[in-house]
Amino acid sequence: MNSNIVIAVLVSAIGFGTPLVLAGLGELLAERSGVLNLGVEGMMLMGAVTAFFVSQKTHGPTALVLLLAVLASMVAGSAMALIHAVLSITIRVNQIVSGLAVTIFAGIIGLSSYLGQVWNIGGVAGHHQFNGIDLFGLQNLPIVGPIIFSEDAFVYASWVLVLAVLYYLYRTRPGLYLRAVGENPAAADAMGINVTAYRYVHTLIGGALAGLGGAYFTLALAPIWTTASRPALVGSQSLWSSSRSGDRTCSCSGHTCSVYFRPRTDAGDSRDNGASVGVLFGAAVLMTVIALAAASTSWANRRVGTPASLGIPYTREEG
Repeated sequence: MNSNIVIAVLVSAIGFGTPLVLAGLGELLAERSGVLNLGVEGMMLMGAVTAFFVSQKTHGPTALVLLLAVLASMVAGSAMALIHAVLSITIRVNQIVSGLAVTIFAGIIGLSSYLGQVWNIGGVAGHHQFNGIDLFGLQNLPIVGPIIFSEDAFVYASWVLVLAVLYYLYRTRPGLYLRAVGENPAAADAMGINVTAYRYVHTLIGGALAGLGGAYFTLALAPIWTTASRPALVGSQSLWSSSRSGDRTCSCSGHTCSVYFRPRTDAGDSRDNGASVGVLFGAAVLMTVIALAAASTSWANRRVGTPASLGIPYTREEG
C-alpha cells in the first residue's frame, strides 16, 4: 500500500470507529455502576433514526438543525436505556436478558425500522450533515493533516469525551463513588451513597452516548436511513459481548485503536486489492489482540477490571 492509501484508510477508520468509541464510553459508565448493558446496539439504532428524522423535518440553519438532531438522538438513546434500567435495576430481571430484549425491541426488525417507515425517511438523502473542518488551519500538513486536522466536530468531541470520562472516573469524587457502587454496593450504601440513583443516572448517560454514536452514522458517515445501517452497527455488539468489562473499557485506551481499524476492514471498498484488505484485517486482529492482552494484565484488572457487582441486582434488604 502506498502512503495515500494508508492515509485514506486511517481517515476512514477514524470515522467508522467514532460511533463505537462513543457507545463504548456509555457502556463503560454503565458497567462501572454495576449494570451490564447489552442493549447498546438498539440504543444506537434509535439514536440514528431519530437524529435523521429531526434533521430532515427541522428547518433552519444547518448548525442549529444538527444540534437539535444530536440532542434528539441522545434523548432517544436514554429512553431505551430507561427501559433497561427499570427492568434491571428496579424489577431486577436478568441484565443480559434485559439488554438483549432492548436490542431486539429497538433493532432493525423492530421499533427503529417501524419509525423509519412511519416517518417516511427511508432511502432519502439527508438535508444536513457534519463535514470536516480545517482545525487550526493545519489540514494541508503532510500525513497528519488529513488524519488529525480535517475531521468533523463529532470526531473531536469523541476524543474530548474519552479524556473527560477518564478524568471523571479516576480524578473526581463522583467517579470514586461510581466505582464504589460497582465494586461493593452494600458498602457504598452504608457510606450514604444512593446506589439506585447512581446506577440509573449512569445507565441513562450510557444510553445517551450510545444514541449519540448512532447519530454519527446518519449525520456524518452516510446521511441516509436504510436497513443497510444494520451491518455497520452489528459489529458494535461484538465489542461488548465478552464477559469481561476490562475488555470493553479499553475503548478509553488501546481498544480504541482496534475499534478504529475493525469497521474500516468491514467497509473496505472495491478499490482495495486483496493484499491491502489482508493487511488491514491483520491490523484489526492485531490491535484487538493487543488490547485484550493489555486488559488481561494485573495492572489493567486493578484499574479497569470487571466490577465485582457487575450484573448483580442490589437492594438494601439483601445487602
